[in-house]
Amino acid sequence: MLEAVNWQSLFNYPQGAKEGSLPFRFENFGTFAGPQYRSENYNYDTASKEGLWHTLVPGNFSFENDDLGAYLYNNRGNYVGFHCDGVSTAMMTLEASYGNIPVFNVFAKQTNVKGNILALGDIESIGNITTNGNLTCNGVFDFQGPMNLLGIGDVAKNIIDAKSQPAKPFDIKHPSKANHRLRHVSLEGPEIAVYYRGKLKDSGVIELPDYWNGFVDPESITVNLTPIGCYQELFVEKIEWGRNIIVKNQSGGPIDCHYTVYAERIDLDKLIVEYEGESIHDYPGQDFINIKESK
Repeated sequence: MLEAVNWQSLFNYPQGAKEGSLPFRFENFGTFAGPQYRSENYNYDTASKEGLWHTLVPGNFSFENDDLGAYLYNNRGNYVGFHCDGVSTAMMTLEASYGNIPVFNVFAKQTNVKGNILALGDIESIGNITTNGNLTCNGVFDFQGPMNLLGIGDVAKNIIDAKSQPAKPFDIKHPSKANHRLRHVSLEGPEIAVYYRGKLKDSGVIELPDYWNGFVDPESITVNLTPIGCYQELFVEKIEWGRNIIVKNQSGGPIDCHYTVYAERIDLDKLIVEYEGESIHDYPGQDFINIKESK
């Protein structure tokens, strides 16, 4: 630890000097730093010792003296300061002699930031945050209050409401009627399933998508066949390895039909259709839509 500095030995302050009678007096308050001490044109004030004061101020500096900076002191080992990287003014850092400042308060009716905000840690907001630029966060964005988006409203409330909808609709502008909208609701059932449909003509094989392998339970595959043009005695002869569906015409005639194939997904736990509880948060099965996190 450095010895305490005798400020009078560094600066010839006259005894009883009144406030404002000297160009600058920083003891117990603050100081500036930077490479300006190397300049022959540098004249800090008439009482300074050129080339010495910046290295003799109390404390063990974590800030480089070559950085442009201004520091505020509580004591010789406890200070905070703004400093740049060398003489570049492209970035300014605010930190303390012991590392990160525990609490940094700004009391203002309005704080304006022109540009982007990059957060490497958590951001907690008790009130609203309004930004006209980009807001980038690489950590957790934790809101204790509402987060409102133009045209959407309270985001958290809308997400919770969407997760708890009794039916799953989509609503769009009507594609052909002026001043109208179009709404559909998802088909629901007691399983987590997918479908594949198409038309089969002059062929007896329905080729299922490659991605169904490992995606659906091959034992759950069912097929609906609808003849086109005339009656046909169509039937499913077999399903090969969950990939190809072999269709036959009992009468031996050509095959011309529509088909719909259903299968249950195997990558998710089976749906528990009925369960005891008061809300969706009580669902005992796999929480694959993270509904419990919104409780």
